[in-house]
Amino acid sequence: MSVIRVVLVDDQALFRAGIRMVVASQPDLEVVGEASDGAQALQVVRETRPDVVLMDIRMPVMDGLAATEALLADADPPKVVMLTTFDLDEAAARAIQRGASGFLLKDADPEFLLAAIRTVHAGSSVIAAAATRQLFAQLNEPVRAVPPSFAELTDREREIFALAARGLSNAEIAAREFLSEATVKTHVSRILGKLSLRDRVQLVVFAFEHGLA
Repeated sequence: MSVIRVVLVDDQALFRAGIRMVVASQPDLEVVGEASDGAQALQVVRETRPDVVLMDIRMPVMDGLAATEALLADADPPKVVMLTTFDLDEAAARAIQRGASGFLLKDADPEFLLAAIRTVHAGSSVIAAAATRQLFAQLNEPVRAVPPSFAELTDREREIFALAARGLSNAEIAAREFLSEATVKTHVSRILGKLSLRDRVQLVVFAFEHGLA
């Protein structure tokens, strides 16, 4: 059985201790390091090479946003999940925008926390596309120019893109467009590949950044 290596980053030692106990209770998870601020996190993560980092957003010295951006610029970076006190936090949106794999509320159930670690390690996000849309709808940012890669999408792929950008699931798109879920999944995979996007959450971010939502 492969073990998922985790680093905890939070400026509250008591909170870290609680998370460490929850994570360490699982045979497939291991806490390999801790940090109390973003600058320390960079050092610990680069030394321990974890699979997943649980990163507090608001910390002294260097906040979680700056630390996440720095880590994700490294070669073969870990997956990063942000920890936040507030739902629909603008800072969480910024983190997703910079490549985090999602965010968790600090009062999340232990079972949800454990499931989130396993989910991001498997390559998915822990925030639904619909929730991402709601999150980004609150941001008033200048629209970026649409990159040339978007022109490579076929007419059908643009239709699927528009529906996915609205937060619709594969099943909802399939029902709306009279397609099979497998066909929709194939279209979405091609869209992500052409636009060099990691997942559907990043697709929603792309749409908002370029005025396509």
